[in-house]
Amino acid sequence: MTASAKITTPVMDMADLPPQSALAPASEAEARARYFNSGNAFNIKLPPVPGGVFTEPARQALSADTATGFIACDQSAAMGCAFPVTSPLMLARYAVIGAGEHLVADFEATGSIWYVIEGKGRAVQGGETIAFAKGDVFLLTGAPAALEAATRTVLWVVTNEPQLAFDADRRPTEEARPVDPVHYPAAEIARQIEIIYGAAPNAQTSGMALIFSSDRQQAARNILPTLTLSLNTLPPKTHQKAHRHNSAALTLVLNGDDSYSMVGGVRCDWSPFATLVTPPGAPHSHHNGGDSRALFLIVQDGGLHYHARTMGFEFLE
Repeated sequence: MTASAKITTPVMDMADLPPQSALAPASEAEARARYFNSGNAFNIKLPPVPGGVFTEPARQALSADTATGFIACDQSAAMGCAFPVTSPLMLARYAVIGAGEHLVADFEATGSIWYVIEGKGRAVQGGETIAFAKGDVFLLTGAPAALEAATRTVLWVVTNEPQLAFDADRRPTEEARPVDPVHYPAAEIARQIEIIYGAAPNAQTSGMALIFSSDRQQAARNILPTLTLSLNTLPPKTHQKAHRHNSAALTLVLNGDDSYSMVGGVRCDWSPFATLVTPPGAPHSHHNGGDSRALFLIVQDGGLHYHARTMGFEFLE
């Protein structure tokens, strides 16, 4: 080998470097350290959030043969999560309660959002009782609650359990809870919708929707600190303009003959009380081809994105 000859050592791409640890850690705290670089820290590949419609859980919940219990819209296997999820930060379920029976709701969540699909009964939490009936919406805190049915009852419920599970967190203590129980009766919901229809939207208004909040969450206009709830409507023979946002959306179909959604270029036909999943960032629009007003209840992890200034809402038409 001549003096001018050089030995070249292959250079590994930064993105291919494995996680690094301390060479000679002097303590357990140092040994726990892991080091990445600007090439391999941001190339994480996660399974996408599947879009589509959950029809089977709705069918099962509405079947007269289904016993008292919960039916989850779980996509954890598709997303590689170790806990049940419908979207990364939210979990939707159907709750079935037989006539004269009760169901305990004990979720590791900040709170739970409920819609009464059919039946009537009451929810008891702490010293408060909410008498609910078909079409009502109500909010419970993260404390355990008992739901009792006077007639066979089916409800839809969404929580932020995946958010807390991801952060290995637990529901807040009684003193730290950010909400109190709230009840939104069907008759009042209908009245509020008509108030909205008596006003005129501007060019930047995203449809005709009723947004649910409370006295303690009024400033943020959310129903829970990280979750938003809206009852969206579409007049007959209209559609909501295509748009996108960084929050995921879980939609319960309440009414809509000849209605459907376009999610990421895929047509998702509506059926009664089906749950539609809109992945974060997916272009989507909602279409009502029928002769009556379409109604659909939407829970989003929007509060989280509003707080982080990352909602990214934009119209696409």
